[in-house]
Amino acid sequence: MTKMIMRRNFLKAAGAIATLAAIPRAVQAAVTPLPRVVVVGGGFGGATLAKYLRMWGADIGGINVTLIDTNPSHVSCVLSNLVVNGTKTLSSITLGYTSLKNRGVTFVQGTATSVNPALNTVRVQPATGAAYDQPYDHLVMSPGIDFLRPPVFTASSTGGDFDSVHAWRAGPQTTWLKNQLAAMKNNQTFVMTVPKSPYRCPPGPYERACIVADYLKSKKYTGAKVIVLDANASIQAEPEGFGYAFNTVHKGIIQYVPNAKVDSVNLATKSITVTTDGGATFKSYTANVLNYIPNQKAGSIAAPFADASGFVPVEPLSYSVKQAIDGVVYSNVHVIGDACKLPGYDLSGKPVTVPKSAHMANSEAKVCADAIIRSLGGFGYPDDNIATNSACYSPITKSVASWLSTSFVYGSVGTAPNLATGMIRTDLGEAPLERISSDGFQEMFIWANNLFADSFT
Repeated sequence: MTKMIMRRNFLKAAGAIATLAAIPRAVQAAVTPLPRVVVVGGGFGGATLAKYLRMWGADIGGINVTLIDTNPSHVSCVLSNLVVNGTKTLSSITLGYTSLKNRGVTFVQGTATSVNPALNTVRVQPATGAAYDQPYDHLVMSPGIDFLRPPVFTASSTGGDFDSVHAWRAGPQTTWLKNQLAAMKNNQTFVMTVPKSPYRCPPGPYERACIVADYLKSKKYTGAKVIVLDANASIQAEPEGFGYAFNTVHKGIIQYVPNAKVDSVNLATKSITVTTDGGATFKSYTANVLNYIPNQKAGSIAAPFADASGFVPVEPLSYSVKQAIDGVVYSNVHVIGDACKLPGYDLSGKPVTVPKSAHMANSEAKVCADAIIRSLGGFGYPDDNIATNSACYSPITKSVASWLSTSFVYGSVGTAPNLATGMIRTDLGEAPLERISSDGFQEMFIWANNLFADSFT
């Protein structure tokens, strides 16, 4: 893992901040109201940001932080696949906001429906009561992802709809998937899709396929299988580890189909059609359990700032949006986590995707918090000496896990006219086959608990 971003000691800065620090806190608050930062989305990105703004904001006399989320608590996607096989419970991965409130964060349970960047307000529909406009000095959106429909979609007459089968938001859908899996029998088929990259948590779908296959093996079902329809040309994360899992550990149970572009989904018949080989081959699959994970885009509140990819281009040093609204770029509007799109490159200058993972969202939140505090404190341009990183453990069975880690630093690679500036990936590693082990499985819980604590306590 690379170095974590380090906070500067703002109170050592010369000039206006020294004068400001000399004013007694009570008098200062009366003269100048605390700056207001509104955070939309209480997942790993939003919760971490709210926490660190309150912690580090003391360096400039304090920040008024409001966190808005539709739910009263956050159910973690991290470890959620272990709920599907009964290893974990939903309550064990449900993370509350009490600690953030104790830090002085104002929590609002409600839905942020729209942003008016010209007026510095966000429209909020609270869980109870009338909608209102929440003012801000800086707005940070960490809304996660929304889903793109396939060309043809048919809902189920029994109540199944577009959002009922992906289980890509942990919670009731996770329980639905667990119950569907538990009802499988001999010679039945679990069909799942892998979205087109980029999408939330690249190891996640392959991890789920392994968990399901392992469950079917543990039940000693004969003829039961898992069909993985991947929209990508190859496994997108931990290719060595998951290739080993598919072809050796779960050989004969997992059938992996790359380049599978989804054409239609029918929940009424639990069938899905795909084309492969660039559209040359057409095939239909019928499932006993259909786990359709759609292609993805930024959460709807951030959609006005997205580009054609569906995600929001941001400046890597501040996570401020780059897309103009009515000809104006608003540097006090930021997007972090799964919804954002960063310029990423490897050491040769080849474009790479910055992972959309909980750990990366946690890392990005700290960079964004630092940049906002610098802006509010009058310290000038954000620090360019930054690093972000992401680790992920992936269960292969109910007792064995692999891991993946990647690190980025801000900088430039290449030479003119091919100079690339952005987040440079300095390393990318996955567990060697001999490290896909029970030790990795136990380390997974230590990693997850540390991440939970850093974001939500």
